[in-house]
Amino acid sequence: MKLRPLVITLALLAPAVAAAPATAADGSYSATIRRTEYGIPHVTAKDYGGLGFGYGYAFAQDNLCTLASWVVTLRGERSRYFGPDAESDDPVKPVANLASDVYYRSVAGSGVVRRLLTRPAPIGPSDELRRLVDGYVAGYNRYLADTGVANLPDPRCRGKAWVGPITATDMWNNLLDLSRMVSSSSFKEAITGIAEPEDEAGAPEPRPAAGSNAWALGRQATRGGGGMVLADPHFPWQGIRRFYQVQLTIPGVLDVSGGSLYGTPVVQIGHNATVAWAHTVSHAQRFTVYRLKLADDRSYLVDGRAEPMGEQEVEVTLPDGTVSGHRLRTSRYGPVLAVGQTGEAAYALADANAANLRAADEWLAMARAGSLDELREAQRTYQGMPFVHTLATDASGTAYFADTSVVPHVTDAQAKRCAASSPMPGLDAYVLDGSTSACLWGRDGDAVVPGVFGPGNQPKLVRADYVANSNNTYWMANPAKPLTGYPKAYGETGTDLEPRPRVSLDMIGRRLSGTDGLGAPGFTLQTLQATVHGKRNLTFELMRDDLRTMCRSRPELHEACRVLEKWDGRATLDGEGAVLWREFFTRLGRPTKPGDPVFSPWRVPFDPARPLTTPSGLKSDDPGVRQALADAVRYFRSNRIPLTLTPGQAQSYSSIPIPGCTEGEGCFDRVRMRGPLGANGRYPEVDTGSSFMMAVELTGSGPRTRTVLTYSLSANPDSPHHTDQTALFSRGGWVTERFTAAEIAADPHLQTVAVHGGR
Repeated sequence: MKLRPLVITLALLAPAVAAAPATAADGSYSATIRRTEYGIPHVTAKDYGGLGFGYGYAFAQDNLCTLASWVVTLRGERSRYFGPDAESDDPVKPVANLASDVYYRSVAGSGVVRRLLTRPAPIGPSDELRRLVDGYVAGYNRYLADTGVANLPDPRCRGKAWVGPITATDMWNNLLDLSRMVSSSSFKEAITGIAEPEDEAGAPEPRPAAGSNAWALGRQATRGGGGMVLADPHFPWQGIRRFYQVQLTIPGVLDVSGGSLYGTPVVQIGHNATVAWAHTVSHAQRFTVYRLKLADDRSYLVDGRAEPMGEQEVEVTLPDGTVSGHRLRTSRYGPVLAVGQTGEAAYALADANAANLRAADEWLAMARAGSLDELREAQRTYQGMPFVHTLATDASGTAYFADTSVVPHVTDAQAKRCAASSPMPGLDAYVLDGSTSACLWGRDGDAVVPGVFGPGNQPKLVRADYVANSNNTYWMANPAKPLTGYPKAYGETGTDLEPRPRVSLDMIGRRLSGTDGLGAPGFTLQTLQATVHGKRNLTFELMRDDLRTMCRSRPELHEACRVLEKWDGRATLDGEGAVLWREFFTRLGRPTKPGDPVFSPWRVPFDPARPLTTPSGLKSDDPGVRQALADAVRYFRSNRIPLTLTPGQAQSYSSIPIPGCTEGEGCFDRVRMRGPLGANGRYPEVDTGSSFMMAVELTGSGPRTRTVLTYSLSANPDSPHHTDQTALFSRGGWVTERFTAAEIAADPHLQTVAVHGGR
């Protein structure tokens, strides 16, 4: 029986909200939400305000609780509702609620968002983005008013006192916090002086790390001669940094489909009819730390003159209604850190993204781009990418890579000349002398804001074959044309690629030569999908022969060796040996006893002249290597865990088995669990890994796209779309995207809702 599309019209009376939204000329918003397989929303409106309204309404239907909790965070109210010592809901770097509240109240008190909203674009938001944000807020609030807090479908926030209407200010604060994600917002404890909560063992809990893979394939790499993009961001599987899949359309103006981070009204990774793009996290500098030479406990010296520190009083309300007061100090560089202070020195954080609201406008302009040239112009105009590389292509088949992200303007010579002692061990950032203005950030004439490198200094590469990145530095975007000569603030060159970037480049190389078993050379949409889901474990491939040599001389390890001998080296659900290899590999290099140095297990060390083939081999005659395998086997046996334990048995999300291997092993689509392998033969739940995967082919007749949202569309555990795509991802499936109106209308499961609302 053919199913008829369901069409519903909702005429909505708008609620009173804290910030009055901009509206259409007749004082109302209007949008159409069409949902296809897996609940994916396609939002259409006649203007930006209506588009935002429809998007905010659709998102609230699926994920209101997640955003409502995050708004409590952005307002600095977590201690009031959840207690000061509980852990915050930041999925990247959780801290105690009190530290979170003090930090976010200090951001609000600084007035940075208020000042940016008074500026014209590109420094402040464009009129289009303002209308989009206002509409998004109105749509979210309309859904909340229409449903009622007591009747919300998600049990996580149903009837909770902390759920209420949101404001445009909340959304601007969220966009700012996204820009600060790997800089100021990851220094909450250091800024506030409030320590991070510890686990039961007394040590900070391991945190998920953002990563990603991305390829842009040009006409020389594709069988069809057009461009193709693979997007595989590795972002948290919980909380506000999840992706939401959506299509946003204003006929004749905008038509973009892809992944949009929660609480943002724009698509970050996606495509339109002729252009596609993806991002990977860049490890360029985002901030510097300045060492302040103190004149006294309230001032510091710059060029021999004393400058007073600023002071900010912050108050946080506790559950019993009492107020906790905190005093923070600031400097010309940024907040003064609560760590590293002595009677002679203090340290301040200078964040290049401290006032960056430009990213959302850049993504919006990229979504409107009709060609790769127009996408690049959008990036030159806004210069707002906070911490990511960009890889893109268009229907002409030109592949593009660039690190257009915001990077402090610190030249190599200045970094050397101004180097100062660090306030924290292991701080991966420039620490500069703050006592002289000669160490202030420089300025490029083509930069839209002072203190950062402009487009002329940014690493970039345009090719007809391909560009790729897997969180390695920019220099190996294409091995045929290594990039060098850029400021070291963008990253080092000539360094070890690490296994995941190496397997990524090897996968491309084998496909282009036709030696991967998938047929004739060159990429099609089908071979791109198959390549991505190969689940190769590169470290096993590189060490397998030497492992066999070691096994022949160690009779007590023969059972484990037989398991690894039979394993095909792929981290599939049924890969018997994949988990044993992981437990062995992660023990490699560890000291055999306290005080021993860490050693490299590689037989052939890294050679900068051979970055694609070194390091390689296994030091099979090293006692530490033999001990690592023996220790892994002992753990399995002592806990009665079978050596043949598979990823499908050991790792899961919402009870659904998840394939893949961990960072460092050399799997392309890596996963990360919340902790180590337990005595029950299971890891804690997956919390990071491939998130919104997109394979898109741009053709003369339009885009052909396959996607999978690994953790599914809704965080609501009672939603039918809570794990439906997770089950699809588990078995290696993809969703055939519906992009055109005809494709959407042809979906037998189509449901259509028209939403309207006023002020």
